[in-house]
Amino acid sequence: MWRALASNMLTVLVVGLFLAGGLILWGQTQYKEEGPLETAICLQVKSGSNMTNVSRELEDQGAISNATIFRMAADYTDRSQQLKAGSFLVREGASMEQIIGEITSSGASTCGSEIEYRIGVTRAQIRVRELNPATLDFEDVASFDASEEEIPAAYTEKREEADTRYRISLAEGVTSWQVVEALKAIDALTGEVSEIPAEGMLAPDSYDVTSGQDRAAVLQAMQDKQQLRINAAWESRQDGLPLESPEEMLILASIIEKETGVPEERGQVASVFVNRLNQGMKLQTDPTVIYGVTKGQGSLGRGLRRSELRRATPWNTYVIDGLPPTPIANPGQASLEAAVAPEQTNFVFFVADGTGGHAFAETLQEHNRNVAKWREIEAEQQSSGN
Repeated sequence: MWRALASNMLTVLVVGLFLAGGLILWGQTQYKEEGPLETAICLQVKSGSNMTNVSRELEDQGAISNATIFRMAADYTDRSQQLKAGSFLVREGASMEQIIGEITSSGASTCGSEIEYRIGVTRAQIRVRELNPATLDFEDVASFDASEEEIPAAYTEKREEADTRYRISLAEGVTSWQVVEALKAIDALTGEVSEIPAEGMLAPDSYDVTSGQDRAAVLQAMQDKQQLRINAAWESRQDGLPLESPEEMLILASIIEKETGVPEERGQVASVFVNRLNQGMKLQTDPTVIYGVTKGQGSLGRGLRRSELRRATPWNTYVIDGLPPTPIANPGQASLEAAVAPEQTNFVFFVADGTGGHAFAETLQEHNRNVAKWREIEAEQQSSGN
């Protein structure tokens, strides 16, 4: 009798272990396999929330098949206490394992709202954007110039949300004064700016920032990135360039940046200036004259006067020989690369061609013909009211 009872108990134990093993295997499969979500969602995890609340939210939205397995897996992998507040993108078909990794790793929001401060050459603009999980594209909620327009309610609302992300986008060709003035106007930043960074030493790029971040720290990040770009460009320079230092390279790059907005032209524009420097010709470039008038403090807003073209300033390249003493703007990486690797041409002249680009010439006679064509285009545009 006892032998039979022991045999039955052993059988029950084996079956129980088999079932438990099967349950664990099933749970592991549920944890790692593709999830049921058909369309990506943005999951908001509020400050103070816990894995139980999150698992229920995910189950309600159809992102996971079993909230209990999700919680047990988070506990088993010691991730429950690592839950971060924020807005997180849960992609279609995401497994429980992937979702837990998303909401417990860096804590940086991967979807939701973003406020972008765009610092441009002619204006500073603020965009409030929202990620559409279905398309994975940011869509504008509001866009405005804070110096000229009323601040929309959407901006104020998003500023009050703890998981809103912030970004500063710096355009190529802005001056250091423009950058500092724009940063002073960004209410998401704090701290004073004691001095304007040297012209040319701020890298045009996109920067993630946080609410309350110090303005000086943002400027330092821009300077650090530009220094790295300058070092890399100077190390890769062509032989025989009429540039004696990284500083001269930066000056030339800033002139290239201001002379053309057409990426494909940068190498040709660089070749014109390099050829002129090699031949001892004056650079004769309007953007340097403009900088001598404005000192980089905003746009001129009009054409240059003849008196300004004749006026002697350290930046008037119609008067001085060689390069001006400082950069005239903050050049982007492409302009730095063009300055140290110009195209090999015989061009020493260029003028606008009416398409947004330029017509290049090797001789004065050819250049004069290009100028005449441009004058005709200008006259037609003025007569048509453009």
